[in-house]
Amino acid sequence: MHFAYLLPAIAALAVWSATPAHGQPAPAAPAMAYPANCPPLLRQSYDRLQDEKPQSLCQYTGKVLLVVNTASFCGFTRQYQGLEALDRKYRAKGLVVLGFPSNDFSQETGSNKEVADFCENTFGVKFPMFVKSSVRGRDANPLFQELARQSGTTPKWNFYKYLVNREGKVVAASSSMTEPNDRELLATLEKELAAQETVR
Repeated sequence: MHFAYLLPAIAALAVWSATPAHGQPAPAAPAMAYPANCPPLLRQSYDRLQDEKPQSLCQYTGKVLLVVNTASFCGFTRQYQGLEALDRKYRAKGLVVLGFPSNDFSQETGSNKEVADFCENTFGVKFPMFVKSSVRGRDANPLFQELARQSGTTPKWNFYKYLVNREGKVVAASSSMTEPNDRELLATLEKELAAQETVR
């Protein structure tokens, strides 16, 4: 028995069944909505290092941010201690240190859990940390792509630092050699903390 003559009808039925009753294609899933006052730089989400749950960076709207790419097996890894001290000292004034572990320089080879345990157990890190990602080149995560665009520089090594003001704009970029308690860095940081967020 031949069923070739039924194929057009079957194909039409498949299309009809996949189309909503009103005859229009199903709408695409809506994009994530961000608060109107959230700067473009922060309109993105990353998984938290400790539990890999998504976190919107918009929660840091109006804060002064120090964004750092980190690694566990680097000569600068000791800076975790200084970054944690900086975060604690200035958090009440509006500073938040954000850590982004990366294996771009082959010094962060562990799993997210191993990185989280290392940071907590070795340096008592409490400032926000996010899952491993790339921070330079074509594979850089969107935040670091924008940090590089605004500052004109990409991380040359681990513990590169970007200072972002309350308006979500990069105001300084510091090399790995710049310690968290560097006088020039602190002067710029304190100046930005003293500035009030512009009302949008």
